[in-house]
Amino acid sequence: MSKRDKREVKIRQHPTNVSLEDFEALINHYGYIEAGAKHHKAIIGNYSMTYKRENPMKSVYVKQLLKYVDLFWERGGSYER
Repeated sequence: MSKRDKREVKIRQHPTNVSLEDFEALINHYGYIEAGAKHHKAIIGNYSMTYKRENPMKSVYVKQLLKYVDLFWERGGSYER
């Protein structure tokens, strides 16, 4: 199991205690981040969400991100951009 896979498993097991670094690493693995002043935008496939950059991340943002990752894979997503 790769480091990325371990990080994702850790996030899925404990969505209430996720660091900003791990959260953004997961976004970058499946999509990309558009920077903003206070709120950044995570874009994964056709899905986008805004989030406030704080450490640790709020669980609502983490759960929403995981939902988008799952939808991305259900719809046949790939890593190519």
